[in-house]
Amino acid sequence: MGILASIFFGFVPMFLFAGFVYWIDRYEKEPKLLLGGVFIWGAVIASAGAFLINTTFGVSIYAVTGSESAADLTTSAIIAPVVEEVLKSFAVLLVFLLARREFDSILDGVIYAGVTALGFAATENAYYIYTYGYAEEGWSGLLNLVFVRVILVGWQHPFYTAFTGIGLAVARLNHCWLVKMAAPLAGLAIGITAHAFHNTLASLLSGAGVLVAFFFDWSGWLAMFVFILVMINREKRWMAEYLQEEVAMGTLSQRQYRSAISGIDRFAAHLDAIQHGQLRRTGHFYQLLAELSHKKRQLSRLGDEGGNARIVSLLRDEIAALALQAYPQR
Repeated sequence: MGILASIFFGFVPMFLFAGFVYWIDRYEKEPKLLLGGVFIWGAVIASAGAFLINTTFGVSIYAVTGSESAADLTTSAIIAPVVEEVLKSFAVLLVFLLARREFDSILDGVIYAGVTALGFAATENAYYIYTYGYAEEGWSGLLNLVFVRVILVGWQHPFYTAFTGIGLAVARLNHCWLVKMAAPLAGLAIGITAHAFHNTLASLLSGAGVLVAFFFDWSGWLAMFVFILVMINREKRWMAEYLQEEVAMGTLSQRQYRSAISGIDRFAAHLDAIQHGQLRRTGHFYQLLAELSHKKRQLSRLGDEGGNARIVSLLRDEIAALALQAYPQR
């Protein structure tokens, strides 16, 4: 029962957190298959690799120094941040390389990085909750670790890895090769530094000092959340700018344009779609509108990279056909 409870409390909250990350991506949703893939990467490949590498280094440092405290501090503050951030970042890099068309904005980088890291956190939490909670103090220890791992530090891994996602997105949307090379490395370096800072404070501080670590953690998470809200608002402005031309071209109506950039109007459109059995078609319609705005922006900034002009034309044709049936209708 302790193992099952640890797995439940390790994974279920992280699934819910991942659902929240998916929800805040208001306009252009990322494919669920890709998000599921990066979550599994974090939960299985990154977590298993990190456990093996961290353990190997920890044992090696203990064998050399004969000091358990030195091995723990070195592994926690130096080895683990590097190993874990690199392994998590590989999933985001694979999306960047293999599903480039889905990597359209800085917000996309944050989404893929966050979901990958939540998969990693799920496995790590289950391990910690059982090993250092239930196995040592029974159910009270389990509940204490659930509170610490889920409530107090539940967003730590997504926060760290988000910087790599941002770096890759900056590289994706830039012409300059120096930026393309430097931005992902800078993002990874910031994520590793933030991770190391947290682990060092957690290792060295005790008692009231732990509150200092939590203050820094929550301050960083709040700043990242504000940054995400700014990115969401920026995507809304892109849609308002790039879809206005589609009204003039007759691709969609003025009413459909307003609903695309207004959360309230779009919600009303989905309610109408439910009543008329067109929810799936209407949801796809608004997804295509968001994709069109992204591709038009990329075409204006990056030129016909990856066939942007052809993609814009295909999206426009599909949208024009759906506009006759999606809600609100013309």
